[in-house]
Amino acid sequence: MSKRFSYSIPTMTRRLLKIARPVRGALWVSTLASIVGNLSQMGLMGFGALLLLSCGGMVKGLPWVYAGLMGISALLIVLGRYIEGVVSHAGAYRLLASMRVHLYESIRRLAPACLMERKKGDLLNIAVSDIETVEFFFAHTIGPMFTVILLPCVTLGLALWFHPLFAAVLLPVYLVVSIIFPLLAVKAGRGIGMRYRTRLGEMKSLVLESVYGLRDIQIFGFGPRRLEQVLEKNREVNQAAHGMTLHRQVVSTAPTFFVYLARILVIGAASWLAVSGAPDPVGTVVLSFVAAASFSSTQSLTMVVSSLLETYAAAERLFLLEDTPPEITEPAHPVSCGPIRSIQFDHVGFSYGNSSKAILEDFCLTVSSREKVGLVGESGVGKSTVLRLLLRFWNAKSGQIRVNGIPLERVSLAELRRRIAVLEQDTFLFNGTLGENIALGKPDASPEEIAEAARRAGLEAFIQTLPQGYDTPMGQMGARLSGGERQRVGIARVMLLDPDVIVMDEPTSSLDVLHEKELLLTLREQCGDKMLLIVSHRPSTLTGCDRIVRLENKRAVASEGM
Repeated sequence: MSKRFSYSIPTMTRRLLKIARPVRGALWVSTLASIVGNLSQMGLMGFGALLLLSCGGMVKGLPWVYAGLMGISALLIVLGRYIEGVVSHAGAYRLLASMRVHLYESIRRLAPACLMERKKGDLLNIAVSDIETVEFFFAHTIGPMFTVILLPCVTLGLALWFHPLFAAVLLPVYLVVSIIFPLLAVKAGRGIGMRYRTRLGEMKSLVLESVYGLRDIQIFGFGPRRLEQVLEKNREVNQAAHGMTLHRQVVSTAPTFFVYLARILVIGAASWLAVSGAPDPVGTVVLSFVAAASFSSTQSLTMVVSSLLETYAAAERLFLLEDTPPEITEPAHPVSCGPIRSIQFDHVGFSYGNSSKAILEDFCLTVSSREKVGLVGESGVGKSTVLRLLLRFWNAKSGQIRVNGIPLERVSLAELRRRIAVLEQDTFLFNGTLGENIALGKPDASPEEIAEAARRAGLEAFIQTLPQGYDTPMGQMGARLSGGERQRVGIARVMLLDPDVIVMDEPTSSLDVLHEKELLLTLREQCGDKMLLIVSHRPSTLTGCDRIVRLENKRAVASEGM
Protein backbone atom coordinates (compact mmCIF):
# COMPACT_ATOMS: atom_id res chain seq x y z
CA MET A 1 0.00 0.00 0.00
CA SER A 2 1.29 3.43 -0.88
CA LYS A 3 2.31 5.58 2.07
CA ARG A 4 0.48 8.50 0.49
CA PHE A 5 -2.86 6.69 0.45
CA SER A 6 -4.78 4.60 2.94
CA TYR A 7 -6.00 2.04 0.37
CA SER A 8 -4.43 0.51 -2.72
CA ILE A 9 -6.22 0.52 -6.06
CA PRO A 10 -6.85 -3.28 -5.99
CA THR A 11 -8.22 -3.01 -2.44
CA MET A 12 -10.66 -0.25 -3.35
CA THR A 13 -11.67 -2.03 -6.56
CA ARG A 14 -12.45 -5.24 -4.66
CA ARG A 15 -14.39 -3.28 -2.07
CA LEU A 16 -16.43 -1.42 -4.68
CA LEU A 17 -17.19 -4.70 -6.45
CA LYS A 18 -18.32 -6.14 -3.12
CA ILE A 19 -20.68 -3.19 -2.67
CA ALA A 20 -22.04 -3.94 -6.15
CA ARG A 21 -23.06 -7.52 -5.28
CA PRO A 22 -26.75 -6.71 -4.58
CA VAL A 23 -27.18 -5.55 -8.19
CA ARG A 24 -24.75 -7.94 -9.83
CA GLY A 25 -27.53 -9.26 -12.07
CA ALA A 26 -28.20 -5.81 -13.50
CA LEU A 27 -24.47 -5.14 -13.88
CA TRP A 28 -23.97 -8.44 -15.73
CA VAL A 29 -26.78 -7.49 -18.13
CA SER A 30 -25.26 -4.06 -18.73
CA THR A 31 -21.80 -5.59 -19.22
CA LEU A 32 -23.17 -8.12 -21.73
CA ALA A 33 -24.97 -5.29 -23.54
CA SER A 34 -21.71 -3.33 -23.64
CA ILE A 35 -19.85 -6.31 -25.09
CA VAL A 36 -22.56 -6.94 -27.71
CA GLY A 37 -22.59 -3.26 -28.68
CA ASN A 38 -18.82 -3.06 -29.08
CA LEU A 39 -18.58 -6.37 -30.95
CA SER A 40 -21.36 -5.14 -33.24
CA GLN A 41 -19.33 -1.99 -33.91
CA MET A 42 -16.44 -4.19 -35.00
CA GLY A 43 -18.86 -6.27 -37.06
CA LEU A 44 -20.27 -3.15 -38.74
CA MET A 45 -16.81 -2.11 -39.88
CA GLY A 46 -15.78 -5.65 -40.85
CA PHE A 47 -18.97 -6.32 -42.88
CA GLY A 48 -18.55 -2.88 -44.44
CA ALA A 49 -15.10 -3.84 -45.65
CA LEU A 50 -16.45 -7.11 -47.06
CA LEU A 51 -19.26 -5.18 -48.80
CA LEU A 52 -16.71 -2.99 -50.57
CA LEU A 53 -14.56 -5.96 -51.51
CA SER A 54 -17.54 -7.98 -52.74
CA CYS A 55 -18.63 -5.08 -54.94
CA GLY A 56 -15.12 -5.10 -56.42
CA GLY A 57 -15.28 -8.84 -57.02
CA MET A 58 -12.43 -9.53 -54.60
CA VAL A 59 -14.44 -11.77 -52.24
CA LYS A 60 -17.29 -14.16 -52.72
CA GLY A 61 -20.77 -13.43 -51.41
CA LEU A 62 -23.71 -11.26 -52.35
CA PRO A 63 -23.31 -7.57 -51.49
CA TRP A 64 -26.86 -7.34 -50.07
CA VAL A 65 -25.99 -10.02 -47.49
CA TYR A 66 -23.10 -7.91 -46.15
CA ALA A 67 -25.32 -4.84 -46.25
CA GLY A 68 -27.96 -6.66 -44.22
CA LEU A 69 -25.36 -7.77 -41.69
CA MET A 70 -24.25 -4.14 -41.40
CA GLY A 71 -27.84 -3.12 -40.66
CA ILE A 72 -28.18 -5.80 -37.98
CA SER A 73 -24.88 -4.70 -36.46
CA ALA A 74 -26.05 -1.08 -36.36
CA LEU A 75 -29.28 -2.11 -34.65
CA LEU A 76 -27.36 -4.15 -32.06
CA ILE A 77 -25.08 -1.18 -31.39
CA VAL A 78 -28.08 1.03 -30.58
CA LEU A 79 -29.82 -1.62 -28.47
CA GLY A 80 -26.62 -2.54 -26.65
CA ARG A 81 -25.82 1.03 -25.68
CA TYR A 82 -29.41 1.75 -24.66
CA ILE A 83 -29.66 -1.35 -22.47
CA GLU A 84 -26.21 -0.76 -21.01
CA GLY A 85 -27.03 2.84 -20.07
CA VAL A 86 -30.47 2.17 -18.59
CA VAL A 87 -29.66 -1.01 -16.66
CA SER A 88 -26.26 0.10 -15.36
CA HIS A 89 -27.59 3.43 -14.09
CA ALA A 90 -30.65 1.82 -12.50
CA GLY A 91 -28.37 -0.55 -10.59
CA ALA A 92 -25.91 2.21 -9.72
CA TYR A 93 -28.61 4.47 -8.27
CA ARG A 94 -29.88 1.61 -6.10
CA LEU A 95 -26.36 1.20 -4.76
CA LEU A 96 -26.00 4.93 -4.10
CA ALA A 97 -29.20 4.91 -2.07
CA SER A 98 -27.93 2.08 0.14
CA MET A 99 -24.50 3.73 0.42
CA ARG A 100 -26.07 6.94 1.75
CA VAL A 101 -27.95 4.97 4.39
CA HIS A 102 -24.78 3.07 5.33
CA LEU A 103 -22.82 6.34 5.55
CA TYR A 104 -25.44 7.85 7.83
CA GLU A 105 -25.19 4.78 10.07
CA SER A 106 -21.41 5.26 10.15
CA ILE A 107 -21.74 8.93 11.10
CA ARG A 108 -24.31 8.10 13.77
CA ARG A 109 -22.03 5.38 15.14
CA LEU A 110 -19.05 7.75 15.31
CA ALA A 111 -20.89 10.77 16.70
CA PRO A 112 -19.97 12.82 18.51
CA ALA A 113 -16.49 11.75 19.64
CA CYS A 114 -14.87 10.95 16.28
CA LEU A 115 -16.51 13.81 14.40
CA MET A 116 -15.41 16.79 16.50
CA GLU A 117 -12.56 17.66 14.13
CA ARG A 118 -14.61 17.19 10.96
CA LYS A 119 -16.40 20.13 9.40
CA LYS A 120 -20.08 19.76 8.60
CA GLY A 121 -19.54 20.93 5.03
CA ASP A 122 -16.94 18.22 4.42
CA LEU A 123 -19.28 15.56 5.80
CA LEU A 124 -22.03 16.91 3.56
CA ASN A 125 -19.66 16.76 0.60
CA ILE A 126 -18.87 13.09 1.34
CA ALA A 127 -22.54 12.20 1.80
CA VAL A 128 -23.69 13.90 -1.42
CA SER A 129 -20.91 14.74 -3.88
CA ASP A 130 -18.43 11.93 -3.16
CA ILE A 131 -21.09 9.22 -3.22
CA GLU A 132 -22.43 10.65 -6.50
CA THR A 133 -18.89 10.47 -7.90
CA VAL A 134 -18.58 6.79 -6.94
CA GLU A 135 -21.61 6.18 -9.21
CA PHE A 136 -19.21 6.38 -12.17
CA PHE A 137 -17.54 3.14 -11.14
CA PHE A 138 -20.78 1.17 -11.07
CA ALA A 139 -22.38 2.68 -14.18
CA HIS A 140 -19.39 3.31 -16.48
CA THR A 141 -16.43 1.17 -15.41
CA ILE A 142 -17.41 -2.46 -14.94
CA GLY A 143 -18.60 -2.91 -18.55
CA PRO A 144 -15.49 -1.34 -20.14
CA MET A 145 -13.26 -3.45 -17.86
CA PHE A 146 -14.60 -6.63 -19.49
CA THR A 147 -14.82 -5.08 -22.95
CA VAL A 148 -11.19 -3.98 -22.96
CA ILE A 149 -10.17 -7.61 -22.40
CA LEU A 150 -12.57 -9.23 -24.89
CA LEU A 151 -12.23 -6.90 -27.89
CA PRO A 152 -8.42 -7.18 -28.24
CA CYS A 153 -8.72 -10.96 -27.92
CA VAL A 154 -11.27 -11.08 -30.77
CA THR A 155 -9.20 -8.76 -32.94
CA LEU A 156 -5.96 -10.65 -32.24
CA GLY A 157 -7.71 -13.93 -33.04
CA LEU A 158 -8.88 -12.52 -36.38
CA ALA A 159 -5.39 -11.13 -37.06
CA LEU A 160 -3.85 -14.52 -36.29
CA TRP A 161 -6.30 -16.15 -38.65
CA PHE A 162 -5.24 -13.85 -41.50
CA HIS A 163 -1.51 -14.07 -40.71
CA PRO A 164 0.54 -14.38 -37.47
CA LEU A 165 2.50 -11.27 -38.40
CA PHE A 166 -0.61 -9.11 -38.00
CA ALA A 167 -1.12 -10.45 -34.46
CA ALA A 168 2.54 -9.89 -33.65
CA VAL A 169 2.41 -6.17 -34.55
CA LEU A 170 -0.96 -5.55 -32.85
CA LEU A 171 -0.24 -7.32 -29.55
CA PRO A 172 2.28 -4.77 -28.17
CA VAL A 173 -0.05 -1.88 -29.05
CA TYR A 174 -2.97 -3.52 -27.25
CA LEU A 175 -0.79 -4.15 -24.20
CA VAL A 176 0.22 -0.49 -24.06
CA VAL A 177 -3.25 0.98 -24.70
CA SER A 178 -5.30 -1.51 -22.68
CA ILE A 179 -3.05 -2.34 -19.72
CA ILE A 180 0.22 -0.44 -19.29
CA PHE A 181 -0.99 3.09 -20.04
CA PRO A 182 -4.19 2.91 -17.92
CA LEU A 183 -2.27 1.53 -14.93
CA LEU A 184 0.39 4.24 -15.19
CA ALA A 185 -2.29 6.91 -15.63
CA VAL A 186 -4.17 5.84 -12.50
CA LYS A 187 -0.98 5.58 -10.43
CA ALA A 188 0.30 8.97 -11.58
CA GLY A 189 -3.02 10.73 -11.12
CA ARG A 190 -4.21 9.45 -7.71
CA GLY A 191 -2.70 12.39 -5.87
CA ILE A 192 -4.32 14.82 -8.32
CA GLY A 193 -7.75 13.29 -7.81
CA MET A 194 -7.43 13.22 -4.01
CA ARG A 195 -6.22 16.82 -3.92
CA TYR A 196 -9.18 17.96 -6.01
CA ARG A 197 -11.79 16.13 -3.91
CA THR A 198 -10.21 17.40 -0.67
CA ARG A 199 -10.05 21.02 -1.87
CA LEU A 200 -13.63 20.80 -3.13
CA GLY A 201 -14.78 19.50 0.25
CA GLU A 202 -12.99 22.36 2.02
CA MET A 203 -14.59 24.87 -0.35
CA LYS A 204 -18.09 23.55 0.25
CA SER A 205 -17.49 23.50 4.00
CA LEU A 206 -16.36 27.14 3.94
CA VAL A 207 -19.36 28.23 1.88
CA LEU A 208 -21.79 26.32 4.12
CA GLU A 209 -20.20 27.80 7.23
CA SER A 210 -20.42 31.28 5.70
CA VAL A 211 -24.12 30.86 4.93
CA TYR A 212 -24.87 29.65 8.48
CA GLY A 213 -22.88 32.52 9.99
CA LEU A 214 -23.94 35.21 7.55
CA ARG A 215 -25.68 37.29 10.21
CA ASP A 216 -22.57 37.44 12.43
CA ILE A 217 -20.38 38.12 9.40
CA GLN A 218 -22.52 41.15 8.56
CA ILE A 219 -22.82 42.37 12.15
CA PHE A 220 -19.06 42.36 12.74
CA GLY A 221 -18.09 43.63 9.28
CA PHE A 222 -16.17 40.45 8.47
CA GLY A 223 -17.61 40.28 4.95
CA PRO A 224 -14.55 41.54 2.97
CA ARG A 225 -12.18 39.24 4.88
CA ARG A 226 -14.54 36.29 4.47
CA LEU A 227 -14.77 37.01 0.75
CA GLU A 228 -10.96 36.88 0.55
CA GLN A 229 -11.00 33.48 2.26
CA VAL A 230 -13.62 32.18 -0.18
CA LEU A 231 -11.66 33.52 -3.17
CA GLU A 232 -8.43 31.98 -1.88
CA LYS A 233 -10.10 28.60 -1.37
CA ASN A 234 -11.69 28.93 -4.80
CA ARG A 235 -8.24 29.49 -6.32
CA GLU A 236 -7.02 26.30 -4.65
CA VAL A 237 -9.98 24.38 -6.10
CA ASN A 238 -9.31 25.83 -9.56
CA GLN A 239 -5.62 24.89 -9.36
CA ALA A 240 -6.53 21.33 -8.42
CA ALA A 241 -9.14 21.25 -11.21
CA HIS A 242 -6.54 22.53 -13.66
CA GLY A 243 -4.26 19.65 -12.69
CA MET A 244 -7.14 17.25 -13.23
CA THR A 245 -7.81 18.74 -16.67
CA LEU A 246 -4.17 18.47 -17.76
CA HIS A 247 -4.01 14.86 -16.62
CA ARG A 248 -7.32 14.07 -18.33
CA GLN A 249 -6.11 15.57 -21.62
CA VAL A 250 -2.86 13.61 -21.53
CA VAL A 251 -4.72 10.40 -20.72
CA SER A 252 -7.29 10.92 -23.46
CA THR A 253 -4.93 12.05 -26.24
CA ALA A 254 -1.73 10.02 -25.76
CA PRO A 255 -3.31 6.66 -26.71
CA THR A 256 -4.36 8.19 -30.04
CA PHE A 257 -0.73 7.94 -31.14
CA PHE A 258 -0.75 4.19 -30.55
CA VAL A 259 -4.06 3.78 -32.37
CA TYR A 260 -2.62 5.36 -35.52
CA LEU A 261 0.60 3.46 -34.97
CA ALA A 262 -1.38 0.21 -35.04
CA ARG A 263 -2.89 1.13 -38.39
CA ILE A 264 0.54 1.97 -39.76
CA LEU A 265 1.91 -1.33 -38.47
CA VAL A 266 -0.92 -3.31 -40.07
CA ILE A 267 -0.32 -1.62 -43.42
CA GLY A 268 3.44 -2.08 -43.00
CA ALA A 269 3.01 -5.76 -42.24
CA ALA A 270 0.71 -6.17 -45.24
CA SER A 271 3.28 -4.40 -47.45
CA TRP A 272 6.06 -6.66 -46.22
CA LEU A 273 3.88 -9.72 -46.89
CA ALA A 274 3.12 -8.43 -50.38
CA VAL A 275 6.82 -7.96 -51.11
CA SER A 276 7.43 -11.46 -49.78
CA GLY A 277 5.02 -12.86 -52.32
CA ALA A 278 1.85 -13.14 -50.29
CA PRO A 279 -0.34 -10.42 -51.75
CA ASP A 280 -3.73 -10.74 -50.03
CA PRO A 281 -5.44 -7.34 -49.77
CA VAL A 282 -8.60 -8.87 -48.26
CA GLY A 283 -6.97 -9.57 -44.90
CA THR A 284 -5.37 -6.13 -44.80
CA VAL A 285 -8.57 -4.24 -45.60
CA VAL A 286 -10.85 -6.22 -43.28
CA LEU A 287 -8.35 -6.17 -40.41
CA SER A 288 -7.75 -2.44 -40.80
CA PHE A 289 -11.48 -1.76 -40.50
CA VAL A 290 -11.98 -4.16 -37.56
CA ALA A 291 -8.89 -2.96 -35.69
CA ALA A 292 -10.01 0.65 -36.07
CA ALA A 293 -13.35 -0.22 -34.50
CA SER A 294 -11.80 -2.23 -31.68
CA PHE A 295 -9.33 0.54 -30.89
CA SER A 296 -12.08 3.14 -30.75
CA SER A 297 -13.80 1.02 -28.08
CA THR A 298 -10.56 0.19 -26.29
CA GLN A 299 -9.51 3.82 -26.35
CA SER A 300 -12.68 4.74 -24.43
CA LEU A 301 -11.04 3.06 -21.46
CA THR A 302 -8.67 6.00 -21.25
CA MET A 303 -11.64 8.31 -20.65
CA VAL A 304 -12.80 5.92 -17.96
CA VAL A 305 -9.35 6.07 -16.36
CA SER A 306 -9.37 9.87 -16.21
CA SER A 307 -12.72 9.85 -14.45
CA LEU A 308 -11.64 7.04 -12.12
CA LEU A 309 -9.14 9.40 -10.50
CA GLU A 310 -11.99 11.33 -8.92
CA THR A 311 -13.91 8.11 -8.27
CA TYR A 312 -11.10 6.47 -6.32
CA ALA A 313 -10.41 9.71 -4.42
CA ALA A 314 -14.08 9.96 -3.46
CA ALA A 315 -14.19 6.26 -2.51
CA GLU A 316 -11.11 6.63 -0.32
CA ARG A 317 -12.64 9.57 1.57
CA LEU A 318 -15.82 7.54 2.01
CA PHE A 319 -14.03 4.40 3.20
CA LEU A 320 -11.84 6.36 5.61
CA LEU A 321 -14.95 7.67 7.33
CA GLU A 322 -16.69 4.28 7.36
CA ASP A 323 -13.58 2.49 8.68
CA THR A 324 -12.93 4.93 11.52
CA PRO A 325 -13.31 2.89 14.71
CA PRO A 326 -15.82 4.38 17.18
CA GLU A 327 -14.58 5.38 20.59
CA ILE A 328 -17.81 4.15 22.15
CA THR A 329 -19.11 0.61 21.56
CA GLU A 330 -22.06 -1.32 22.87
CA PRO A 331 -21.29 -3.76 25.70
CA ALA A 332 -21.08 -7.39 24.60
CA HIS A 333 -23.45 -8.43 27.37
CA PRO A 334 -25.40 -5.34 28.47
CA VAL A 335 -26.84 -5.10 31.96
CA SER A 336 -30.06 -3.21 32.66
CA CYS A 337 -29.51 -0.53 35.26
CA GLY A 338 -33.22 0.05 35.98
CA PRO A 339 -34.50 3.47 37.09
CA ILE A 340 -31.46 5.57 37.94
CA ARG A 341 -31.31 6.36 41.66
CA SER A 342 -27.62 7.19 42.04
CA ILE A 343 -24.70 8.39 39.91
CA GLN A 344 -21.09 8.16 41.03
CA PHE A 345 -17.95 9.60 39.42
CA ASP A 346 -15.15 7.65 41.08
CA HIS A 347 -11.69 9.27 40.59
CA VAL A 348 -12.42 9.94 36.90
CA GLY A 349 -9.71 11.24 34.57
CA PHE A 350 -10.21 12.32 30.97
CA SER A 351 -8.50 14.04 28.03
CA TYR A 352 -9.77 14.53 24.49
CA GLY A 353 -8.30 12.36 21.75
CA ASN A 354 -4.56 11.77 22.01
CA SER A 355 -3.99 15.05 23.79
CA SER A 356 -1.72 14.95 26.83
CA LYS A 357 -3.66 17.84 28.36
CA ALA A 358 -6.00 16.38 30.95
CA ILE A 359 -9.45 17.92 31.32
CA LEU A 360 -10.37 15.99 34.45
CA GLU A 361 -8.10 14.35 37.03
CA ASP A 362 -9.27 12.41 40.06
CA PHE A 363 -12.79 13.85 39.68
CA CYS A 364 -15.24 12.53 42.29
CA LEU A 365 -18.95 13.29 42.56
CA THR A 366 -21.98 11.39 43.87
CA VAL A 367 -25.57 12.39 43.03
CA SER A 368 -28.57 10.76 44.70
CA SER A 369 -32.18 10.27 43.62
CA ARG A 370 -34.22 13.49 43.05
CA GLU A 371 -31.17 15.62 43.90
CA LYS A 372 -30.56 18.88 42.00
CA VAL A 373 -26.85 19.61 41.59
CA GLY A 374 -25.30 22.65 39.94
CA LEU A 375 -21.81 22.56 38.39
CA VAL A 376 -19.86 25.83 38.30
CA GLY A 377 -16.33 26.89 37.44
CA GLU A 378 -14.27 28.83 34.94
CA SER A 379 -14.71 28.26 31.21
CA GLY A 380 -12.83 25.21 29.99
CA VAL A 381 -12.53 23.63 33.43
CA GLY A 382 -14.50 20.53 32.34
CA LYS A 383 -18.11 21.14 33.43
CA SER A 384 -19.63 20.16 30.07
CA THR A 385 -17.19 17.26 29.84
CA VAL A 386 -18.67 15.81 33.03
CA LEU A 387 -22.11 15.74 31.40
CA ARG A 388 -20.78 14.23 28.16
CA LEU A 389 -18.99 11.47 30.04
CA LEU A 390 -22.23 10.66 31.86
CA LEU A 391 -23.97 10.38 28.48
CA ARG A 392 -21.10 8.19 27.25
CA PHE A 393 -20.15 10.41 24.38
CA TRP A 394 -16.66 9.37 25.47
CA ASN A 395 -15.29 6.84 27.92
CA ALA A 396 -13.31 7.96 30.94
CA LYS A 397 -9.56 7.44 30.54
CA SER A 398 -9.20 6.49 34.19
CA GLY A 399 -11.48 5.87 37.13
CA GLN A 400 -15.07 4.79 36.69
CA ILE A 401 -18.58 6.18 36.33
CA ARG A 402 -21.40 4.10 37.81
CA VAL A 403 -25.19 4.31 37.75
CA ASN A 404 -26.94 2.38 40.51
CA GLY A 405 -23.54 0.85 41.24
CA ILE A 406 -23.22 -0.56 37.70
CA PRO A 407 -20.26 0.60 35.55
CA LEU A 408 -21.50 2.83 32.75
CA GLU A 409 -19.73 0.71 30.09
CA ARG A 410 -21.97 -2.28 30.96
CA VAL A 411 -25.23 -0.42 30.28
CA SER A 412 -26.54 -0.35 26.69
CA LEU A 413 -26.43 3.02 24.97
CA ALA A 414 -30.13 2.81 24.12
CA GLU A 415 -31.12 2.39 27.77
CA LEU A 416 -28.70 5.06 28.91
CA ARG A 417 -30.02 7.63 26.43
CA ARG A 418 -33.59 6.69 27.34
CA ARG A 419 -33.03 7.26 31.05
CA ILE A 420 -30.87 10.42 30.74
CA ALA A 421 -32.17 13.41 28.74
CA VAL A 422 -30.25 16.52 27.68
CA LEU A 423 -31.30 20.14 27.49
CA GLU A 424 -28.60 22.36 25.98
CA GLN A 425 -28.36 26.09 25.44
CA ASP A 426 -29.80 25.88 21.94
CA THR A 427 -32.54 23.45 20.93
CA PHE A 428 -32.16 22.32 17.33
CA LEU A 429 -35.40 22.16 15.34
CA PHE A 430 -35.53 19.70 12.46
CA ASN A 431 -37.31 20.27 9.17
CA GLY A 432 -40.55 18.61 10.26
CA THR A 433 -43.72 19.60 12.03
CA LEU A 434 -43.80 20.96 15.56
CA GLY A 435 -45.37 17.71 16.75
CA GLU A 436 -42.62 15.64 15.10
CA ASN A 437 -39.96 17.82 16.73
CA ILE A 438 -41.50 17.31 20.18
CA ALA A 439 -41.70 13.54 19.58
CA LEU A 440 -38.01 13.30 18.65
CA GLY A 441 -37.20 10.94 21.54
CA LYS A 442 -40.45 8.98 21.20
CA PRO A 443 -41.49 8.82 17.53
CA ASP A 444 -44.45 6.52 18.25
CA ALA A 445 -46.01 8.92 20.76
CA SER A 446 -49.74 9.55 20.37
CA PRO A 447 -51.12 13.05 19.68
CA GLU A 448 -52.46 13.12 23.23
CA GLU A 449 -49.02 12.37 24.69
CA ILE A 450 -47.42 15.08 22.54
CA ALA A 451 -50.08 17.59 23.61
CA GLU A 452 -49.57 16.70 27.29
CA ALA A 453 -45.79 17.16 26.97
CA ALA A 454 -46.32 20.53 25.31
CA ARG A 455 -48.72 21.59 28.07
CA ARG A 456 -46.24 20.64 30.79
CA ALA A 457 -43.54 22.59 28.95
CA GLY A 458 -45.72 25.69 28.80
CA LEU A 459 -46.11 25.60 25.01
CA GLU A 460 -49.89 25.23 24.88
CA ALA A 461 -50.70 28.95 24.60
CA PHE A 462 -48.06 29.46 21.90
CA ILE A 463 -49.26 26.48 19.85
CA GLN A 464 -52.80 27.84 19.89
CA THR A 465 -51.57 30.91 18.01
CA LEU A 466 -50.25 28.78 15.15
CA PRO A 467 -52.68 28.32 12.23
CA GLN A 468 -51.66 24.65 11.80
CA GLY A 469 -51.03 23.91 15.46
CA TYR A 470 -48.87 20.83 15.95
CA ASP A 471 -48.72 20.36 12.15
CA THR A 472 -46.88 23.67 11.65
CA PRO A 473 -43.68 23.02 9.62
CA MET A 474 -40.61 24.05 11.60
CA GLY A 475 -38.58 24.48 8.43
CA GLN A 476 -40.53 27.69 7.88
CA MET A 477 -41.22 28.69 11.51
CA GLY A 478 -38.06 27.52 13.25
CA ALA A 479 -35.98 30.58 12.51
CA ARG A 480 -38.77 32.87 13.79
CA LEU A 481 -39.15 31.22 17.19
CA SER A 482 -37.71 33.08 20.16
CA GLY A 483 -35.00 31.50 22.30
CA GLY A 484 -37.56 30.79 25.04
CA GLU A 485 -39.95 29.09 22.64
CA ARG A 486 -37.19 26.90 21.23
CA GLN A 487 -36.10 25.93 24.73
CA ARG A 488 -39.67 25.02 25.64
CA VAL A 489 -39.73 22.68 22.63
CA GLY A 490 -36.64 21.09 24.16
CA ILE A 491 -38.37 20.79 27.53
CA ALA A 492 -41.39 19.21 25.83
CA ARG A 493 -39.06 16.60 24.31
CA VAL A 494 -37.72 15.85 27.78
CA MET A 495 -41.23 15.65 29.27
CA LEU A 496 -42.36 13.22 26.60
CA LEU A 497 -39.30 11.02 27.10
CA ASP A 498 -39.90 11.05 30.90
CA PRO A 499 -36.27 10.24 31.87
CA ASP A 500 -34.85 9.55 35.32
CA VAL A 501 -32.07 12.14 34.93
CA ILE A 502 -31.98 15.50 33.17
CA VAL A 503 -28.63 17.12 32.39
CA MET A 504 -28.66 20.77 31.35
CA ASP A 505 -25.73 22.60 29.78
CA GLU A 506 -26.19 26.38 29.97
CA PRO A 507 -29.96 26.02 29.34
CA THR A 508 -30.66 29.76 29.90
CA SER A 509 -27.58 31.38 28.35
CA SER A 510 -29.51 32.68 25.33
CA LEU A 511 -32.56 33.83 27.35
CA ASP A 512 -33.36 37.14 28.98
CA VAL A 513 -34.22 37.37 32.67
CA LEU A 514 -37.98 37.07 32.14
CA HIS A 515 -37.74 33.98 29.94
CA GLU A 516 -35.14 32.48 32.27
CA LYS A 517 -37.54 32.77 35.22
CA GLU A 518 -40.36 31.21 33.19
CA LEU A 519 -38.14 28.33 32.14
CA LEU A 520 -36.85 27.66 35.66
CA LEU A 521 -40.39 27.78 37.06
CA THR A 522 -41.48 25.18 34.51
CA LEU A 523 -38.55 22.94 35.42
CA ARG A 524 -39.24 23.21 39.16
CA GLU A 525 -42.93 22.43 38.72
CA GLN A 526 -42.57 19.59 36.23
CA CYS A 527 -39.26 17.99 37.18
CA GLY A 528 -39.44 17.86 40.95
CA ASP A 529 -39.10 14.08 40.97
CA LYS A 530 -36.12 14.04 38.58
CA MET A 531 -32.41 14.00 39.24
CA LEU A 532 -30.93 17.19 37.73
CA LEU A 533 -27.35 18.12 36.80
CA ILE A 534 -27.11 21.76 35.71
CA VAL A 535 -24.06 23.52 34.24
CA SER A 536 -24.33 27.31 34.19
CA HIS A 537 -22.34 30.51 34.68
CA ARG A 538 -25.49 32.30 35.86
CA PRO A 539 -26.10 32.08 39.61
CA SER A 540 -29.81 32.74 38.97
CA THR A 541 -30.05 29.57 36.86
CA LEU A 542 -28.80 27.49 39.80
CA THR A 543 -31.48 28.82 42.15
CA GLY A 544 -33.27 25.89 43.71
CA CYS A 545 -30.34 23.46 43.44
CA ASP A 546 -29.75 21.32 46.53
CA ARG A 547 -26.02 21.94 46.28
CA ILE A 548 -23.40 23.56 44.10
CA VAL A 549 -20.22 21.73 43.06
CA ARG A 550 -17.28 23.88 41.99
CA LEU A 551 -14.66 22.54 39.58
CA GLU A 552 -11.08 23.75 39.88
CA ASN A 553 -7.76 22.20 38.91
CA LYS A 554 -9.54 19.42 36.97
CA ARG A 555 -11.48 18.11 39.95
CA ALA A 556 -14.38 18.89 42.26
CA VAL A 557 -12.93 21.06 45.01
CA ALA A 558 -15.99 22.42 46.79
CA SER A 559 -19.59 21.48 47.43
CA GLU A 560 -22.06 23.72 49.20
CA GLY A 561 -25.79 23.69 49.87
CA MET A 562 -28.20 26.30 48.57
